[in-house]
Amino acid sequence: MLAKPWVYQKTPLNAWGSIWSWRAEGFDRERIIEQGLNPDDPHLCKVLQLTEQMIGFPRQLGQHTGGFVITQCKLSDLCPVMNARMEDRTQLEWNKDDLEALGILKVDVLALGMLTCIRKAFDMIDQHYGKQFSLENVPQDDKEVYDMICRADTLGVFQIESRAQMSMLPRLKPRCFYDLVIEVAIVRPGPIQGDMVHPYLRRRDKIDPVEYPSPELEVVLGRTLGVPLFQEQAMEIAIVAAGFTPAEADQLRRSMATFKAKGQVSTFRQKLIDGMVAKGYEEEYAIRIFKQLEGFGSYGFPESHAASFAHLVYISCWLKHHYPDVFAAALLNSQPMGFYQPAEIVDDARNHQVVVRPVDVNHSFWDNILEEVDGKYCALRLGFRQVSGLRQADMEILINNRTHSYLSINQLSDAGVPQAAIERLSDADAFRSLGLTRREALWEIPALSDKPIALFNGQASESAHESQISLPLMTDAEHVVQDFAVTGLSLKAHPVSFIRYELNQLGITPTGKLKEMKNGDTLKVAGMITVRQHPGTAKGVLFITIKDETGFANLVVWANLFEKYRKEILQSRLLMVEGQLQIEEK
Repeated sequence: MLAKPWVYQKTPLNAWGSIWSWRAEGFDRERIIEQGLNPDDPHLCKVLQLTEQMIGFPRQLGQHTGGFVITQCKLSDLCPVMNARMEDRTQLEWNKDDLEALGILKVDVLALGMLTCIRKAFDMIDQHYGKQFSLENVPQDDKEVYDMICRADTLGVFQIESRAQMSMLPRLKPRCFYDLVIEVAIVRPGPIQGDMVHPYLRRRDKIDPVEYPSPELEVVLGRTLGVPLFQEQAMEIAIVAAGFTPAEADQLRRSMATFKAKGQVSTFRQKLIDGMVAKGYEEEYAIRIFKQLEGFGSYGFPESHAASFAHLVYISCWLKHHYPDVFAAALLNSQPMGFYQPAEIVDDARNHQVVVRPVDVNHSFWDNILEEVDGKYCALRLGFRQVSGLRQADMEILINNRTHSYLSINQLSDAGVPQAAIERLSDADAFRSLGLTRREALWEIPALSDKPIALFNGQASESAHESQISLPLMTDAEHVVQDFAVTGLSLKAHPVSFIRYELNQLGITPTGKLKEMKNGDTLKVAGMITVRQHPGTAKGVLFITIKDETGFANLVVWANLFEKYRKEILQSRLLMVEGQLQIEEK
């Protein structure tokens, strides 16, 4: 929906988030003042001066973690080799572009967090369901999986989880594997800037006819309905339609990453257009083809790359559909990765009938685990890794000494669990199996250093319990706020639910009811901000996802509106907006 933000509640984040905006004349003085900073402070001025000098430098000069260089003779005879920080790891001092210019073979191995997630998911399926799967034997062409994808029920899966991909899925309607290959490639800056998306969708929906200017190009572009979407097609067009040699086409491919470099555009533009005109193509069509290929300079996908990614898209979607309990646990255990925070992953699992249980000193392990079947799927037990501030080494002490259930906080201390870790566990409300609320546990912890409570066979004496002070109970809202502060999520309720009455009084529509509204309706929604996206190719447009207790809404904030409400948008956790509802035709 198109949003005009109103701030309902603000929680300061990083003050630098809204001043890290540089113009030709320097940093924005007014924006610095907005953050409560003094633009005349000599230390701040020095920081900004040094920062300004770095504008335009490479973001980093780092080692490719999966790069391999292969030579016929000893590599050290050709270029300097030095030790890396990791043991038994070396790296070259030369830049990757220098290696390519010299014709030295370089292979980059892509590391993907989703591969880790899938491996962990397969292990869990084997352990809890007794079935063994791999990337090779997952059943293909599952209609129910494609139905799920067309509904854009893809939170957490590989590649097609962003709001841009989710908005594309109901329009593209993938029904087979090659449709996923197209989906992966089409929501990219290259095809978008090259104006390839809408022509492809219109042809796919049979709104526009699929036409080819020649039989040769039909062979090249037939699988993408006459619209070039892949780098390989750009090379084939140059060879078939413009008379490029394979070597020249490869130079075209290499230049796509730097198409905007001075001099290269005009060189390839004229050669391509002249070559196509010489072979009988209309000059207007040749210019349009070049503009489409020029879009690849902002990032276009090789078809082979897209096919590999599409395979992981399907596998992750298959896991999410058939084993949502396993997928959620594996995804949480593979964080950080993807677009979504653990709170969204847990809510999505619960929406798919997965029972999720809280962190507990007697049941949790470091990783999130699956317990006995509860309903349709195994119950998901949250692990200690979800509690911020906990050290894995401390939790290993707790787990290794948990031969029987802990009956008192003192037993954790006697096992060697540091008091700071016990305090963090109490903050996370992890002592419920001991019959202790969050506040009761916090009350007992300061006494651990003195051990005033007499213990008999590991249990506190009745007199000790009888002497305990009756503490005031925390409200549900207080519990939820504390849950989010410590674990980033709550299984008790959603924060927005506690102000639903006030929101109703203001005429706020729950996001779960948006599907009942009509396209073009003007309405108000409110929720916690879960995602902010500000793509460099979106011409200043900001995309925000907000969530309440009933669902989520995707907001589109135009550049001028973003500048006007920049401080509120960047610093708010809870946002109320008014705008016009947009529903994509399906």
